[in-house]
Amino acid sequence: MAGIATPGSTLSGLVVESIECFVVPLPALRDFAISGGVVTRRGGTHPRVLVRIGSGGAVGWGEATPAPTWTYETVESIVTTIERYLAPPLLNRPVWDIAGAHRVFDRAINPGYTTGTPLAKAAVDLALHDLVGRVLGLSVGELWGQRQIDRVPLAWIVSGDPDRAADEVAEGLAAGYQAFKVKVGTAIPDDVRRVEAVRAAAPGSSIWVDANQAYTVNQALQLSRRLAPYEIDLLEQPLRANDPLGLRRVRERSEIPVAVDESLVHPSDLAAFAQLQALDIAVAKVQRSSGLHLSRRLCALAQDCGIGLVGSGLTDSDLGLAASLHLFAAFGMDRPADLNGRQFVRSTYVAGESVEVRDGVAVVPSGPGLGVEVDEEAVRGQAVYPFDGPLRRRVIAVGR
Repeated sequence: MAGIATPGSTLSGLVVESIECFVVPLPALRDFAISGGVVTRRGGTHPRVLVRIGSGGAVGWGEATPAPTWTYETVESIVTTIERYLAPPLLNRPVWDIAGAHRVFDRAINPGYTTGTPLAKAAVDLALHDLVGRVLGLSVGELWGQRQIDRVPLAWIVSGDPDRAADEVAEGLAAGYQAFKVKVGTAIPDDVRRVEAVRAAAPGSSIWVDANQAYTVNQALQLSRRLAPYEIDLLEQPLRANDPLGLRRVRERSEIPVAVDESLVHPSDLAAFAQLQALDIAVAKVQRSSGLHLSRRLCALAQDCGIGLVGSGLTDSDLGLAASLHLFAAFGMDRPADLNGRQFVRSTYVAGESVEVRDGVAVVPSGPGLGVEVDEEAVRGQAVYPFDGPLRRRVIAVGR
């Protein structure tokens, strides 16, 4: 049909020709800390690893967020994993075969206990989705044929000193946010004070708390009892990721529904936790699950099992933010999502169209691919080399 792009007319013969990594230090707008340590410092920078995939003159972009206070992947490990292990075997493979790309990933970096190096894999996965969408002139949601909603409400993060919690809430309310996610896991008395202050400052708002694996079973149950009067929507990841039996004990006795995040790297993890009845709600997080391909499988499995879904991110900049919105919109996830990148970093690599966020609500992008226009000149100008020694750029390309 005239005017409609088809895989046969536009993707045939297109293969991955080049893959590049760029480490871009983004300006940090606010302080942000979790139970594992500091994420951002206001006035400092927070690095992103951007991945550029080229094919037949078209380009796709992806993002990884190094998160050593949350998981084991660092700037250095993400760059070397992509450059030395993931990129070379992807060259000359069809750009549309994203499932095949994940099989390549798992041969290059063995999954082991769960998916190996998911953040690095996510950056390449996002770039492939972006590239295919741009070649076809379709947004990721249109590419999937799956978009149930056009807007996703967001949650404002409260993570600082309990005495400053009310001020953090006031800032979020002024920006139009009506939901708040409270980071806990430092000490139970401080956690309770922080939540109490948030509830007093936002009496009608949705609130959930996230311990980022900080507590034991007994501590988690104590926290649940003490927070119950504050009408908390969910308690996220109170225990270590590899403790499904402990999470089942918490879920059985908790006065707050239990959500699981760090535990669910691969869809098979969700299958195991669901079978053990160790969660009420599954957290969908694109980077944690190696990108959009496995995230879609995880979300579909959760819905098929009757398990609730809530969306989260990894302080993503605009590329990761857009990817998450496409995923959440595909599954009709209209609960407030923890996509807090705009709160804490500025995406200095964006030129033109990107994600619209207004009054605490994000609009799902409609442009081709992820829907974010990347200023390649800005990326190349801002990029730094993460290792000691002279600055250099390594391009993984056909014939090199």
